[in-house]
Amino acid sequence: MSFVIAIPARYASSRLPGKPLLDIAGKPMIEHVYQRAMESGADEVIIATDDVRIKQRAKAFGAKVCMTSPDHHSGTDRLAEVAEQMGWGDNQIVVNLQGDEPLMPSEPLQQVAHNLGQAGDASIATLATPIHTTAELFDPHVVKVVLDAKGYALYFSRAPIPWDRDAFGVTTEELPENRIHYRHIGLYAYRVGFLNRYAASNPCELEQTESLEQLRALWSGERIHVGIVDEPPGHGVDTEADLQRVNQLLSSQ
Repeated sequence: MSFVIAIPARYASSRLPGKPLLDIAGKPMIEHVYQRAMESGADEVIIATDDVRIKQRAKAFGAKVCMTSPDHHSGTDRLAEVAEQMGWGDNQIVVNLQGDEPLMPSEPLQQVAHNLGQAGDASIATLATPIHTTAELFDPHVVKVVLDAKGYALYFSRAPIPWDRDAFGVTTEELPENRIHYRHIGLYAYRVGFLNRYAASNPCELEQTESLEQLRALWSGERIHVGIVDEPPGHGVDTEADLQRVNQLLSSQ
């Protein structure tokens, strides 16, 4: 399956300023992410940034870099600009690998690209994993997804969906038997034609209410294919504790 990878990397971060350039096992985090992308067999890997410091560091380890506007409201908008600058056609599949995912294995990157290639009526492919505890299900920071019979997303929410009326009316301490709830994993593959449509659209009420930009796609009639994996891939770096944990893991390898 032919696909490219774009790695959005912003310098600004409220919790970890300069996050893409933070040292992990002797290399900047963005270099680890770039290496994970290269291991996937993608036809092309592009680092998309709005900061010259990231550009200079990425160029130093041999990466291709696309400078983008600092005014994008979402990562999807940034990808649309990358696609335009790179001249990718509407049917090109682009995998969006976040610049703070240094532990991302190659298999999920390949999987979302393959799934989108096979799902000809989908504009987006993403992943989900089963939820096993009520702590996850009722955590608003964990995004849940409900699927149709063919594995396409019906809805994403921070609320516990689907709501088991009979079981949760009695207790919320354990998951009901024979029910499957899914946690969304924020790894996406897009068709460039969708990115162009998305960039030309406005936020919808559902997207703003849940703070989930993928709801704009569903609201406008786009189809999202959701592949199921047993475990979430890798571990992102959002906090200083995450940074220390990933640093220890990669330093020991």
